[in-house]
Amino acid sequence: MVKAIINIEDHTNRVLNVVKAKYGLKDKSSAIDLMAKQYEEEILEPELKPEYVDKARKIMKQKPIDVGTTENLGDIPPANQK
Repeated sequence: MVKAIINIEDHTNRVLNVVKAKYGLKDKSSAIDLMAKQYEEEILEPELKPEYVDKARKIMKQKPIDVGTTENLGDIPPANQK
């Protein structure tokens, strides 16, 4: 574990306190760790999971369905009625 002395804005301090309280964390270091993990998962480019790659490949192999245009959308009967 790395120790660091940092300078943060008052607003950032309040945000850390809210995150700490919301998730029941023991200190602001835990709040920073949680925020960094969430940032990594949602903002930075995550590595594609193998399950997703397999699913995408299967979808790409499927035959496309012609749905027509929006002009003739009303002419198509609903899927449960023929």
